[in-house]
Amino acid sequence: MNITLRVWRQKGPDDKGRMVTYQVEDVSPDMSFLEMLDVLNEKLQLEGEEPVAFDHDCREGICGACGVVIDGEAHGPETTTTCQLHMRSFKDGDTITVEPWRAKAFPVIKDLVVDRGAFDRIIQAGGYISAPTGTAPDAHAMPVPKADADRAFDAATCIGCGACVAACPNASGMLFTAAKVTHLGMLPQGQPERQARVIKMVNQHDEEDFGGCTNIGECAAVCPKGIPLDTISQLNRDLLGALASGRAE
Repeated sequence: MNITLRVWRQKGPDDKGRMVTYQVEDVSPDMSFLEMLDVLNEKLQLEGEEPVAFDHDCREGICGACGVVIDGEAHGPETTTTCQLHMRSFKDGDTITVEPWRAKAFPVIKDLVVDRGAFDRIIQAGGYISAPTGTAPDAHAMPVPKADADRAFDAATCIGCGACVAACPNASGMLFTAAKVTHLGMLPQGQPERQARVIKMVNQHDEEDFGGCTNIGECAAVCPKGIPLDTISQLNRDLLGALASGRAE
């Protein structure tokens, strides 16, 4: 296939940035989207131009590093990560627009690379359990109902890619925050700090300049791991309960 790419180019955080058009020829339908960008960058380097900077790591849909907006959709036309999107989702002659995540909390570092450190700081605020070190406990020493275990596992599949923020008209990170709160809140190990955790993580979310959630649902629609929208409802219940009991410490 021959593809026309319109790619966001921005030299740094203070650069104004612009869309630049490139031609990529002989694209195999079996290429991943990132492999196609690799081909573009090889061409640019041979021509003495600056390659397009984009984030990636595992390229297996696990790490969440590779997110970009493709034709106005977070991760592109399929519900998957950008690295698992293949060029067979497009056709010969297509013009594809590629942009970085757009959110105040995710400032552009260069081209398609954004700083998602805001997610890390939300985790640092409370996305963990405090536990004494030592030998591992015996298996099944602490029974967990299967429904709770399944719910926790579903929430734990969040890879922190940021697609929820990119898709949300408010640039809210609430689905990410709710997934982390729900993951720990459904397990016995997460109960001692459950109320303090949700208050601290939501406060950090707001301090990072993410927008507020208005239950539009675009976040869940694009989530490559299928985090359900009702995790936000669970976060809200935990938050209201924690505020009512005054457990912010």
